[in-house]
Amino acid sequence: MLRFLKTCFGMMIFRAVLTVAMPPLVLAQEAHRATPPAEAPSAGEEGPFLRENEAAMTKMMNGMAAKPTGDTDRDFVATMVPHHQGAIDMAVIELRYGKNEQLRRIAQEIIVDQMQEIAAMKLAIGEQVTASLPAPTQPDRAGPVVGQPHHMDNFPKGEK
Repeated sequence: MLRFLKTCFGMMIFRAVLTVAMPPLVLAQEAHRATPPAEAPSAGEEGPFLRENEAAMTKMMNGMAAKPTGDTDRDFVATMVPHHQGAIDMAVIELRYGKNEQLRRIAQEIIVDQMQEIAAMKLAIGEQVTASLPAPTQPDRAGPVVGQPHHMDNFPKGEK
């Protein structure tokens, strides 16, 4: 119950901030788009992480720039779903490349929590919620596609 109230309170605050701060939010999104992608070290092992993280951030920011419809509730969900999906995508990237076990556990919790919140928001506005696949921790052979369904064979042994 406390989590539900906390979520509702957070949504009310976000709605108020969104109404007052829409121009700065749009400017912040434009600034992110104008920022060149992170320069990945040519031979460093962090390169794939940086590229995937930048792709996740760009996808999230583009998705959050949803055009207002006049329906505050739908507009809220339209901006929050890409935000939450971005957190999921970045958490998956942490699971792929991160070594710190505490951060990997936090990333797993983020995935579960954000998926639940996306489902709750969609249900609240009457949208269908589709079944989700487990989040992969390994990129597809053709390369990672952030936010796209992956196959179970992408999991290292012991993660299925």
